[in-house]
Amino acid sequence: MAHGPVPSRLTLLASLPSFDWGTKVRFLGCVTSYSAAAGRLVLEHDCPKSCQVKAWVDVRLLLEKLTFEHTAVGQWVNVIGYITLKPQASRKHAQDGLDRSTVDVQALMLWSAGPLDIERYETCLSR
Repeated sequence: MAHGPVPSRLTLLASLPSFDWGTKVRFLGCVTSYSAAAGRLVLEHDCPKSCQVKAWVDVRLLLEKLTFEHTAVGQWVNVIGYITLKPQASRKHAQDGLDRSTVDVQALMLWSAGPLDIERYETCLSR
C-alpha cells in the first residue's frame, strides 16, 4: 500500500481537457492574464499550433508567495494542481472574443519556468 501524496501527471496544457475532475496534473503555460481580485491566472500554450485550450488557474492558496514573475503577462510558469471542474466545451473570452476550451485548475504549486527550451519541452511531451 502506497502512502503519501498522489503523483502528478506531466502533460501539455492542450491535453488538460482529456483528464477527469480531481486528476492531479503538472503543466507549463504562458500567462495571458491575471486577476488579483479573483485570484486567477489564465495560461495558454499553443502546442500543437492550433491549440484553443486555456487553463484558468486558481492561485488563491498561493497568494502570499506569488511575485511579479509569476503573474506578468508573457511569463512561462509551471503548475502542479488538480482539475477542479469538468472541462468546459467553450467559454466566450472577453479578451479576444473567441470561444475556447477551458479547464479549471486549483494550483498547489506554481513556479517560474526560468530559461526554457520550449521546443525541446514540446518534443519530449508530444512523444
